[in-house]
Amino acid sequence: MLLMLRILHTSDWHLGHKLLNQERREEHELALNWLLQTIQRSAVDVLLIAGDIFDTGNPPNYARQLYFDFLVRLRETGCRHVVITGGNHDSPSMLDAPRALLSHLNIHVRGAATEDPAEELVLLRDAEGEPEALVAAVPFLRDRDLRYSQAGETSEERRRKVRAGIRQHYATVGELARACPYPPTLPLLAMGHLYAGGAEASAPQDNIYTGDRENIQASEFPDCFHYVALGHIHRAQPVGGCRHIRYSGSLIPLDFSETKDDKTVCLLEFQGAELTGIQPLPVPVFRRLKSIRGPLEKVEASLQRFSAKERLLSPWIDVVVETDRPLPHLHEHLRTLVADRDLQLLAVRLDRQYETGQTLADLPDLESTDVEEVFRRRCAGDGDLPESEWKELLADFRELREWMGDSA
Repeated sequence: MLLMLRILHTSDWHLGHKLLNQERREEHELALNWLLQTIQRSAVDVLLIAGDIFDTGNPPNYARQLYFDFLVRLRETGCRHVVITGGNHDSPSMLDAPRALLSHLNIHVRGAATEDPAEELVLLRDAEGEPEALVAAVPFLRDRDLRYSQAGETSEERRRKVRAGIRQHYATVGELARACPYPPTLPLLAMGHLYAGGAEASAPQDNIYTGDRENIQASEFPDCFHYVALGHIHRAQPVGGCRHIRYSGSLIPLDFSETKDDKTVCLLEFQGAELTGIQPLPVPVFRRLKSIRGPLEKVEASLQRFSAKERLLSPWIDVVVETDRPLPHLHEHLRTLVADRDLQLLAVRLDRQYETGQTLADLPDLESTDVEEVFRRRCAGDGDLPESEWKELLADFRELREWMGDSA
């Protein structure tokens, strides 16, 4: 009789994340509570977390507490195994520090790649000690894991080497998985945290692998894997038309660009090595994020019509007012307008169409703009710098951040 296995795939929790300097602790607590309930209700046997558990390499103490509290409470759900891989936002050493201890609780952590890819293979056994799944737990592959820089090489040469390194790494773990002396009915799973060709993001997420948006194609994952659980892209989706290679998406909307995405986790059912079911489970929206843009009159009307729709947490609103004249005391005016409503104006900005040169659409909001995007705009805005040169500078900037351990 073939073994039935239920697996839940999630990623990109980003515990400790801040949106315009506002902590997301309450949202993450509610989301993790829902996840525990879902795991128990769905009788999940294996939980896969494909990277970016934390938002930074040095997360606040409350984020670490949320992580460990979740793992402790997970034991009460009946879930037998957890496999966790590091993402580009995670500190590999921080994730790996309790690895030996967690392994005794059937929690298998691979925060960083090692010199031996065989160490990424995790064999999951049932209560009788019989194999029930094999997982190639590949963490985020940093530049230093894949190649050595050479003086004088171009950005394109670096990108080619990185792509080749990623393909070779998965080919190697695929060969190792095939070589394991287990029955053909054993499910073979792979994990990854990268940008796969054909994936669509809600907002720019090209700050890894020297900006290459297609690190590996779906067809380049070894065909021995019955499912590939990916992280890094925050929009849930299959990749390259392959239903068994997919992103679960982030657990909560991480910025205003993600408000139209349905946040999900992915429930898999295996009958032996056959993937018999894939079911995206929608994650409730505990706090609504809303962007309102337009002339002042339109913004005022939208704010007055806005309804919290019985969310557990007060909505956060991002306002952009388009204007052809100065609007003194705008912040105070809009905050007074919504003073009796259950919402919070997180940001109020002007698109100053009356100004010559750049408008708000061209000027970065430094509080909410990625460091690399600021650098990119600065390079592109220098009229005396040829495009080929500033793209080379951007590649060097990314490599410098990687070397300094600042890949977030």
